[in-house]
Amino acid sequence: MKEVAPGQNLVIPKLIVGLGNPEPKYDKTRHNIGFAAVDSIADTWHTSLSENRKFKAEFGEGRGPKAEKIGLLKPLTYMNRSGQAIRAVVDWYKLPPSSVLIIYDDMDLPMGRLRLRLSGSAGGHNGMKSAIAHLGTQEFPRLRIGIGKPKTATAETGDPNTIGHVLGKFSSQESQLMTQVLELVVEAVELSLKQGIEKAMSLYNSRTITLKEN
Repeated sequence: MKEVAPGQNLVIPKLIVGLGNPEPKYDKTRHNIGFAAVDSIADTWHTSLSENRKFKAEFGEGRGPKAEKIGLLKPLTYMNRSGQAIRAVVDWYKLPPSSVLIIYDDMDLPMGRLRLRLSGSAGGHNGMKSAIAHLGTQEFPRLRIGIGKPKTATAETGDPNTIGHVLGKFSSQESQLMTQVLELVVEAVELSLKQGIEKAMSLYNSRTITLKEN
């Protein structure tokens, strides 16, 4: 039997995408935590992002933990058209969808939790619906960041409490917690680049960040 070379089947991202909405009024909202995650990675890697009209996005190339080039992308289309920018980069660099790691907010996860997956449905997230439609597959990794649900949320589409929660800004206490969460996101992404998504899943999907009391 032919042996599998170590690391041969590892899923290693080549492009890291954060989902969000581009206008200043959406800055630092729960729905834009994907943007904040990519900004944190860029800051850690001392990488600058700049507008790329060809991609309809802010884009930069950083150096990962192994000094390899990794694309960082923040689509400047609105959330429900995020897939346009992702597809433009994938086509330009001839990347397989499995090398695209998309980071976004998830109401079904409590704040302080992350969830890495190798594939899956959009789960009602408009940015992910667009990404799946433009990539033509669900088989790509994603990292969901918990933003929790409002206490008064319902399952109805267009529930104003849900919309207000998603598009609302974090409280000062929540912002402190999310600062710690984003540090964890950077750690998880860097581990996925060194040892693959599955290794990062095994270590970070069970982690919970709680706000430290002063």
